[in-house]
Amino acid sequence: MPPEWHSHESTWLAWPKDPLTWPNRVAAVQEVFLRVIALLARNEHIDLLVDNKTTRNHVEERLRAYLVSRGSVRFHEVATVDSWIRDYGPNFLLRRLNSTAEIAYNNWKFNAWGQKYQELMADNGIARRIPALREVRFFQPGMVLEGGSIDVNGDGSLLTTEQCLLNLNRNPGLSRAAIEKMLCDYLGVVNVIWLEKGVAGDDTDGHVDDIARFVSNNTVVCAIEEDPQDENYAPLQDCLRRLQLATNRRGAQFTVVTLPMPGRVEGDGQRLPASYANFYIANQIVLVPVFGHRNDQKAVDILQSLFPTRVVLGVHCEPLVWGMGTLHCVTQQQPAAVAR
Repeated sequence: MPPEWHSHESTWLAWPKDPLTWPNRVAAVQEVFLRVIALLARNEHIDLLVDNKTTRNHVEERLRAYLVSRGSVRFHEVATVDSWIRDYGPNFLLRRLNSTAEIAYNNWKFNAWGQKYQELMADNGIARRIPALREVRFFQPGMVLEGGSIDVNGDGSLLTTEQCLLNLNRNPGLSRAAIEKMLCDYLGVVNVIWLEKGVAGDDTDGHVDDIARFVSNNTVVCAIEEDPQDENYAPLQDCLRRLQLATNRRGAQFTVVTLPMPGRVEGDGQRLPASYANFYIANQIVLVPVFGHRNDQKAVDILQSLFPTRVVLGVHCEPLVWGMGTLHCVTQQQPAAVAR
């Protein structure tokens, strides 16, 4: 599995429409998607899952207002329940050859984050229902794994959390050692770094893409909460300590850069898992979720310093986070076989 900053062929998305996920906010979430598509389509293709031709026509019409060229978006009429394609979609891989590479993907099992949402179980196995991927080689690990629960640096190291991957609601028959072996076998890594738990309000049982992310082979960002009274303070300090002690596959320590949190974001009286760490690295740009908090610009500036060759852009994600995720959760990168 190449790192996210590897050149992309495209970004995969699934058009949002579920009112249970985004109560009274579907229209606002669709506007976020349109903005994201418009930004990404300048430098890579978009592969967009839509339920049917009617939806396709509707989205095409709306994209015209965003000046998105017709050829930039490839539509796939594949019905989905929800839009969390990071977690249920294809997990793309590359096998390096000479000047090119062969693409493949893993078709992990998806059980709606520990069988929490029975109606979302229907999104399991979406990749095998996409006609455009029928000729692409794939692997069937037979293990429950969501894309948001892992992050790789392309140099043999992987980040994950004990709260998620060791949770009995995922793979109760697999030991820690067995899970590590599966990750190594199917993702091409040799060094699994275990963090403890995720942020408050996260219904995924601690996805790592809300707390820590690789930004280069040897640099990782870690979200920290500045308020000692906040419930995220202690868990994120533990995450920071573990990362400061972690080493790469050669035994060298990583450079750890801290990223602030956007404070407490609430919806219907419950805390939502808002985090700047849920950014998405694309060709020439990095999209960062922002929430109208004083730390928004600070987070954008920190990430801009870490991605000097890309433009880092904030995208307002308050409507999106009502669904318990933001930009990284709704995107899935397909790496380019030849650098773009």
